[in-house]
Amino acid sequence: MNLKSTRKKRNPKVGFVSLGCPKALVDSERILTRLRAEGYTVAPDYDSADLVVVNTCGFIDSAIDESLDAIGEALEHNGKVVVTGCLGANPQRILERHPKVLKVTGPHAYEDVLDAVHEHLPPKHDPFVDLVPPQGVRLTPRHYAYLKISEGCNNT
Repeated sequence: MNLKSTRKKRNPKVGFVSLGCPKALVDSERILTRLRAEGYTVAPDYDSADLVVVNTCGFIDSAIDESLDAIGEALEHNGKVVVTGCLGANPQRILERHPKVLKVTGPHAYEDVLDAVHEHLPPKHDPFVDLVPPQGVRLTPRHYAYLKISEGCNNT
């Protein structure tokens, strides 16, 4: 069994670093909850993660330095990093020091973080869509197409 077939069978793993205040921790919990619901596994360290999300702090200089160092460490050990949080409101500061980050989003940008994770580490499946075929559930044979006359017809 080669690495590609092994990777396809297991759930994608996301590492997570949460820095800063309790509000950032709540944001991290919200993002991780969504990722877990979508089938992602939370990795315990950089090396076992397929991608790392760093939730940063950007209010005081020491916290900014800690955030920039954490981003650098994640890049060094993993290489695939998405940055979010308060420091993300100032993306040029992050990109000047770490131009290889995959995406920078600001605070409370949950959907942007999830979009970045989906783009760079596609989910194994979408639990809300993949169980239903694209054409929907059909109870009629393939060669039938019913029209509900009670809803009317917009063709004159």
